[in-house]
Amino acid sequence: MAKDLTNWNPEDEQQWLSSGKSIANRNLWISIPSLLCGFAVWLFWGIITVQMLNLGFPFSKPELFTLMAIAGLSGATLRIPSSFFIRLAGGRNTIFLTTTLLILPALGTGLALQNPDTPLWHFQLLALLSGFGGGNFASSMSNISFFFPKKVQGYSLGMNAGLGNFGVTTMQILVPLVMTTALFAGDAMLLKNTSGTLIGKIPVGTETFIQNAGYIWLCFLIPLSIASWMGMNNIIDEHVSPNIGGTLNAFFKIIIMLALGLTIAALGLYLMLPASANGSGLNIDKLIILPLVVAATVFALRILPLGKDYKDGLARQYKIFNNKHTWAMTVIYTMTFGSFIGYSAALALSIKVIFGFQHLMVDGVLTHNTANPNGPSALMYAWMGPFIGALIRPIGGMIADKIGGAKVTQIISVIMVASALGVAYYMKQAYASATPEQFFWPFLILFLILFAATGIGNGSTFRTIAMVFDKEQAGPVLGWTSAIAAYGAFYIPKVLGENIKAATPEYALYGFAAFYTICIIINWWFYLRKNAYVQNP
Repeated sequence: MAKDLTNWNPEDEQQWLSSGKSIANRNLWISIPSLLCGFAVWLFWGIITVQMLNLGFPFSKPELFTLMAIAGLSGATLRIPSSFFIRLAGGRNTIFLTTTLLILPALGTGLALQNPDTPLWHFQLLALLSGFGGGNFASSMSNISFFFPKKVQGYSLGMNAGLGNFGVTTMQILVPLVMTTALFAGDAMLLKNTSGTLIGKIPVGTETFIQNAGYIWLCFLIPLSIASWMGMNNIIDEHVSPNIGGTLNAFFKIIIMLALGLTIAALGLYLMLPASANGSGLNIDKLIILPLVVAATVFALRILPLGKDYKDGLARQYKIFNNKHTWAMTVIYTMTFGSFIGYSAALALSIKVIFGFQHLMVDGVLTHNTANPNGPSALMYAWMGPFIGALIRPIGGMIADKIGGAKVTQIISVIMVASALGVAYYMKQAYASATPEQFFWPFLILFLILFAATGIGNGSTFRTIAMVFDKEQAGPVLGWTSAIAAYGAFYIPKVLGENIKAATPEYALYGFAAFYTICIIINWWFYLRKNAYVQNP
């Protein structure tokens, strides 16, 4: 087992070259695949729900969209406590436990998918637990930020986030493939609608092993749990993890904080969801619920009775909320990562619903229930956007290290506005057409440009955060901003689902473009104008 590190200072050139660089890289290269699996388990509902539709599971399209939204809200909320795990529990302890917890939703989903009569609430509970994977990003990024010197923060954090985000692409490619063969326990089901993989379309009547979508991740999570425990380090330092106590004590703190986040997320979902989706039926607007969930989580963490060391450690980290740059970077980071993760969660089912059905006028009413024989397979194309966004993220970080993060962010923000408006146009045309496939390629190309921009911009924001905040605050700020941005995994599928149901999917993209415009103004005011608070960090 790797030892705890004391007197760790990556800014010390001699220490860095003699031993620090190798230690930092070892932690990074265990962190990346662990984070990759976290993203995969968190967002695999985007693919699973498409296949549930193709197999005839007895759920409506809006109900299937709720599974992605539940996972999104859960994962985002769990990032709030995860932002503070490293100081309170240590890096190795945190990554080991949070990686191991992913086994629960992966195994549970495999078991539930073996039976098409599994009730909706069961899938909703598993979607809630899959939020463990979303929460892991905050603790992972905070942990890696302490291992590397500032001069390579854009690169190191871009690598961790970018390759970790490959979990989305890996999942979108691997899950459809493993569902085609009997790798694990359970009987096959027969496709009722055409499906597909990266290789090509799969016809109606083909045997499909949808349960493999959950089971396959056990093959990676179990060895990664062992690797994180044996190969990663806790940094015992005043500015990192000064007093984590024993290992069991660290685990206890993590579990209690995660349980608190899950409880608040579940309550928010209950108040928001309709009665038909096992909610309260109050249908409280998401724009009311999301701030309440965030505020309740932050407040509840503060009053947890976990001892003086916990309260003192959390109080020091909560100082980030007194820094105006925390709030500016939260908005800007949400534009980049929030868009990436939200579009990743929603793209597959959006392709299926918009292009996989003919939109026909019947007795003066536009209907959307006739399968389109010429429609593209969502599972063949949905992986492309997350692949590009994740692949290009380290490049965004490296460019920002050379020319400044704010400048890169400003350029990609303009591209995001233009791309979002273009996607909106083709969505509108397709959803009113009996032959929506004719609008698919311009829609997809613009979406891929949008994904590329989110990736580059996400890499550039890592650089900005590393330069604006000091050593102690940079890690928690990375966690906090990623927590708020991760609500994109809830908000974007929810908004798209609502607007598709209302037959106006383009309205969602109009709203996102307006938000990106606001981010352009904020980035300019804080970091690019003549008297900016920090000039092009």
